[in-house]
Amino acid sequence: MRLPKLKIPTAASMNIGPKFLQRFMRIWPPYLGAGIKTQYIADNASRAIVTHKPNLLTRNLVGTAFGGTMLSMTDPFFMFAGVHGLGKEYLVWDVGVEAQFIKPGKGKITADFQVSEETWDLIREKTMDGEKYLHWFEVAITDESGDTVAIVRRQVYFRKKRTALTEKANAK
Repeated sequence: MRLPKLKIPTAASMNIGPKFLQRFMRIWPPYLGAGIKTQYIADNASRAIVTHKPNLLTRNLVGTAFGGTMLSMTDPFFMFAGVHGLGKEYLVWDVGVEAQFIKPGKGKITADFQVSEETWDLIREKTMDGEKYLHWFEVAITDESGDTVAIVRRQVYFRKKRTALTEKANAK
């Protein structure tokens, strides 16, 4: 006997908004355990601010932020911005990451993510015919002095869903 296929809800299908995500991320176990705090997510998801302050339980052997923690700080935000900014018509997937660690992350570190409307326009243009588009986003992680600790680049996959393309073709 075959079990029915379960449809697992996603942020897009559940209409999770930026303010809900901001509150949820405060108690999300990976962030809670690592000491990562989501300070702000804009109503249109075009900006997010995330912080981390290494403490006795979250710092590495030399007393600074783990590189993996800095990568975690940047993990869901560009993808979520894409889901929220482009809508349910798009498949959005975080597919790659690159990091350049410039100096030790001592004290409070901050990642300030920003995505412009021009970026969404570019992605819409590149995917209008159903083609996939891989876009690199970049965020600097800074310390309390404003010095750059790391630069993290995240590659996000975008493609217009086939159903959206079919509906567009049928509307013509």
